[in-house]
Amino acid sequence: MSHQANIQIKRIKDNPAGKDGYHVLVDRLWSQGVSKDDAQLDEWMKEITPSPELRKWFDQDPEKFEEYIKRHEHELASKYEPVEKLLDLARDQKAMLLYAAKDERNNHAIGLNVNQEKHG
Repeated sequence: MSHQANIQIKRIKDNPAGKDGYHVLVDRLWSQGVSKDDAQLDEWMKEITPSPELRKWFDQDPEKFEEYIKRHEHELASKYEPVEKLLDLARDQKAMLLYAAKDERNNHAIGLNVNQEKHG
């Protein structure tokens, strides 16, 4: 079946709710101040997060964001199976990608949401 994946994003601290769909944490590190019960996670996909080296290079600098997304996309090219798993899941139900970054406009979850069309 080739219908479009239904992927949305939300900060993990924005109190995920059951109606959000399947909750997938897409951060390598756990968010401080959020309990695992409150997060209501269905899955934690560390394997599709930016590498520690890329995260360190980006350093949450909005001016590096476009290049950060390109570099993360390059990293994802070698992670076909987990990316396809996420897309398949999101074709069957709504998937809510949860991220911990404070910046709601310049974070890797946005890149995952934008780039899912390239894979789908």
